[in-house]
Amino acid sequence: MPEDRCEHVFVSVVAGMLHADLDAFYASVEQRDDARLRGKPVIVGGGVVLAASYEAKAYGVRTAMGGAQARRLCPQAIVVPPRMSAYSEASAAVFDIFRRTTPVVEGLSIDEAFLDVSGLRRLAGPAAGIAETLRREVREQVGLAITVGVARTKFLAKVASAVAKPDGLLEVPPDAELAFLHPLPIERLWGVGEITAGKLRRRGIETVGDIAQLGQSALTVILGKAAGRHLYALALNRDPRPVEVGRRRRSMGAQAALGRGPRTPEELDAVLAALVDRVARRLRRARRVSRTVVLRLRFGDYTRATRSHTLPEASADTAQLLGTARALLAAAVPIIQARGVTLIGVALTNLGGDGAVQPPLPFDQRANHTLDASVDDVRDRFGSSALTRAALLGRDLGPAVPLLPD
Repeated sequence: MPEDRCEHVFVSVVAGMLHADLDAFYASVEQRDDARLRGKPVIVGGGVVLAASYEAKAYGVRTAMGGAQARRLCPQAIVVPPRMSAYSEASAAVFDIFRRTTPVVEGLSIDEAFLDVSGLRRLAGPAAGIAETLRREVREQVGLAITVGVARTKFLAKVASAVAKPDGLLEVPPDAELAFLHPLPIERLWGVGEITAGKLRRRGIETVGDIAQLGQSALTVILGKAAGRHLYALALNRDPRPVEVGRRRRSMGAQAALGRGPRTPEELDAVLAALVDRVARRLRRARRVSRTVVLRLRFGDYTRATRSHTLPEASADTAQLLGTARALLAAAVPIIQARGVTLIGVALTNLGGDGAVQPPLPFDQRANHTLDASVDDVRDRFGSSALTRAALLGRDLGPAVPLLPD
């Protein structure tokens, strides 16, 4: 079986699908660890908001918002720097509880997962009871609030958890699915962003029920064949996707928020080098190689762009991956100069196992592999900051946030 295929597949035929999502995760960890922050508006990150507590969200503060705007909306907010090691530790503890609850767990990010508990009914009772036990254990053992949606499909479980936030539990029984789903606004459907919502609302389509009543044929005329078929299926809660267990990661990445101030080309290159260093190290630690380098940018006007390049041969070599990322960044310089840039992200995709790589001829890249291995050994022994690039000395680049959990 190809290594990027899932090893086990499970399908829930009853209301046994859970979507568990930690509430305001980074901010909640900060409030848990510092009693002075509890009950107060907290913003994690300075130049750009990485997370906001619900007390800050009540003032309109949102993730990815510029720090200056967030402080104008909530002047009394307490801004704290991110502590990625604390968040990773908390995530690992929560995922341990997930896996003790059921072996059928599919992690989506550092703070959320799908769990299939449909096979536990005889042993542990109904899914809602299992979800309540899970919530209690997360609070008692990790000290964090978590919201859980319970439904028959992945899609509806995720919608239920979003409706139940914060610190809630919502079950959608199989015989009440459409009654719950159809009154919701169209933005609850996966794939309905600002542009799609505008197209639909201009035609008087406001709710999920309106989409279901409109029909697939009419939707495809408005949105195209693929999007129309997709949204119509979701409006009827048709989502056959199973919880996938044992799936090897298809990508690894990290991103850094830059704030809204100007950045020199040298500063952008330093940020890019730090991100590639981080992700390439994770890649080698997982004994993986990558064929495709992806650069993600968010500009000063909040628009986004993604650029990618596929290598002739898969690699875990930092110098080669960084060279590719630098070429992608160089091609985006005209847009950056016109709009500014507030976020840089790097992802390595099209992954494979490092044992399947044929070294290229001539064998003149072994020095790079030896250097990477030596740098990894030093950082593993003495910490990530034990060795750094000269270009990064004296620079405060802010946090590099994983796109996927380690």
